[in-house]
Amino acid sequence: MNALARRIAGHIRTMGPISLADFMAEALTHPTLGYYRRGDPLGAAGDFTTAPEISQMFGELAGLWLAECWQRAGRPRPVRIVELGPGRGTLMADALRAWRVVPELLAALDLHLVESNPGLKARQATALGQVRATWHDDFTTVPEGSLLLVANEFFDALPIRQFQRTEAGWCERLIGIAPGGGDRLAFVLSPPHPAAAVLLGPAADRAAVGTVMEVSPFARSLARAIGARLAAAPGAALIVDYGYAQPAPGITLHGVRHHAPADPLSDPGLTDLSVHVDFAALAAAAIAAGAETWGPLGQGDFLRRLGIEHRAARLLATADANQGERIRSSLRRLIDKEEMGTLFRALALTSPGSGTPAGFEPPMAAES
Repeated sequence: MNALARRIAGHIRTMGPISLADFMAEALTHPTLGYYRRGDPLGAAGDFTTAPEISQMFGELAGLWLAECWQRAGRPRPVRIVELGPGRGTLMADALRAWRVVPELLAALDLHLVESNPGLKARQATALGQVRATWHDDFTTVPEGSLLLVANEFFDALPIRQFQRTEAGWCERLIGIAPGGGDRLAFVLSPPHPAAAVLLGPAADRAAVGTVMEVSPFARSLARAIGARLAAAPGAALIVDYGYAQPAPGITLHGVRHHAPADPLSDPGLTDLSVHVDFAALAAAAIAAGAETWGPLGQGDFLRRLGIEHRAARLLATADANQGERIRSSLRRLIDKEEMGTLFRALALTSPGSGTPAGFEPPMAAES
């Protein structure tokens, strides 16, 4: 067992089982041992790859989407441009390059990056070049004002709680010590939880015994905070992640290490943990705070509507054979149904009365 696992096991022995949310928070964001406080998790040498790392087209189109929203909002100056979980800074660097066709936005931007990994902050600063940014550990410290926000594969890493329906009622799935002693961690059930049905919503009433449901109070709280900002000042937010359009039962928590599945409870701090995002819950929280929402729409359809195939054709026109194959492969990976095209979804949040943002033109039916 690694140092963080021993630390968590020792706490459980003293204080009793902990929630999955507390385990995830410790495993991902412990100040020195947490997964996102350590090295670079991206790329072939890391554990996963994100859309901005697959192709420049993703960041360019996301940037132009934000620019269109800025123009629709009346070109406010200054405008807080915020990225949640910027990774290596690739998406923002590509967006900044795309904004050269909108120099007024470059002159108005006030860039803020929400990032907790010191190593990645340094890489982001390098990627941004001469563009100045302010870094935050939390969205709540971003100054108020007009907001353009992008979050790609950020919400999937926010802590969740799990509940299981038993004959006695809804019980929370907690993290305890596995039978047989030692420091090995395992799921255990709490006594019936009186607040579970409220947290889970109407779907809880229809669930059969044995059903497991997940909920993320952290994700809902953040969506509510973003929605409140958009209700108070003009702007928009784009959330792209993998997940489902409507609440769905089942366990989606999974671990990844070196691009392969891993036990989410083993090697905390060394294993990436993520879940499928409940886009309906995000939208409901943002609406309750006063924002309008659009989608979710499959990533493939969203990028097609923004013109990714046209952009790929432009790049192919000046590419050599090897570059051309990489462009075609990247395009397929981003938009094909068998790749990221449908599992990944895009959700837009906008200020009231802003109108339908690009890519979300009606009629729009939420995908299942």
